[in-house]
Amino acid sequence: MQNRKLVWWIVGALVVVLLSGGGIALAVSGGSGPKPQAAPIASVSAPSSAEPTPSASPAPSPGADIDGPLDLVLLGVDTRVTIPDWEPHSDTIMLLHVEPGLRKAYLYSLPRDLRVTMPAFPKAGFGGGTYKLTEAMSRGSRVPGTKKTNVGQGYELLTRVLSGYTGIKRFQAGAILNFGGLAQLVERLGGVDMVVDEKVKSHHRKPDGSMRPLVPGGGDYSGPQAVYLPGRRHFVGWQAIDYARQRYGLPNGDYDRTRHQRQLVRAILGKALDQGLAADPQKLQQVITALGKSLVYVGGRTPLEYAYALRDLTPADLTLVGLPGHGVGSGGSYKGEALTPEGRGFLTAVAKDQIAPYLAAHPKLVNK
Repeated sequence: MQNRKLVWWIVGALVVVLLSGGGIALAVSGGSGPKPQAAPIASVSAPSSAEPTPSASPAPSPGADIDGPLDLVLLGVDTRVTIPDWEPHSDTIMLLHVEPGLRKAYLYSLPRDLRVTMPAFPKAGFGGGTYKLTEAMSRGSRVPGTKKTNVGQGYELLTRVLSGYTGIKRFQAGAILNFGGLAQLVERLGGVDMVVDEKVKSHHRKPDGSMRPLVPGGGDYSGPQAVYLPGRRHFVGWQAIDYARQRYGLPNGDYDRTRHQRQLVRAILGKALDQGLAADPQKLQQVITALGKSLVYVGGRTPLEYAYALRDLTPADLTLVGLPGHGVGSGGSYKGEALTPEGRGFLTAVAKDQIAPYLAAHPKLVNK
């Protein structure tokens, strides 16, 4: 029984976070109700090892009532946590769909530059229009009359945009993250093993992991570059994050980058489970503590509740899906990206919970 508790604690503290890639905040949206309030992750405590008080009918585990399907939003933002009120942009937008029964999940990405229609959002003084998807967080986060930002508002506008574009009526939860917490997590796990599927040159790092210097005047970097060659590789924290960040010089740019990010998410989840953290609560707590202030929980139902519901989900149950797209422009200028009919068709299948037959008919969408 104790191992069972630890399993869902791991999933609570890690799986929801791991599936999002590590993070700065977890925003749980439960529809109507009070506005979420930020609180330190430390306020979420591990299950006690003490014997439970005997009772005639034990209370069900928190999250036992959660059933599928679930749709979760996983965001990588460029938030500078050291700069107060930095306006966040969602550079990475991953969506996770969990089937009814909660035994099978699909992780897919939308291009950051996807051209989407955004509704008016009076909270931020935003009148709506057609913009790149990455702008939804920043436009929605603005607090009229001040220079302050509200990440919860940005998340709210973004999910409205996502619902309008995908046809998914409700997102049960979302994770907002930055790369700093993810690097710490990978380090605490002792690194991760990944299969590099194409040669990738780092735009940001030298071979020793230090930052490449900016060229005079800025705008680009100079000097030796870290290079990631095809094959099975073991990555420490900075290498894993650096590899997953690269899009310049890749044949398919951001589409290749988002594929690598999905592969990293699966690798992190697999490494956490392979280490048998369910039998080592002290090591588990060290992993959680390592995230420190880079992980903040924001209201609604807790990560532990969703985690208990997803306790049987493993990397083998997680299918990675790549949605094809292409650039669009006007008057010779680049305006953003658009998904192909095949990619839009997948979103329709998600909204109707008919993913498996759609992928059977479109097998090239499945990533290794």
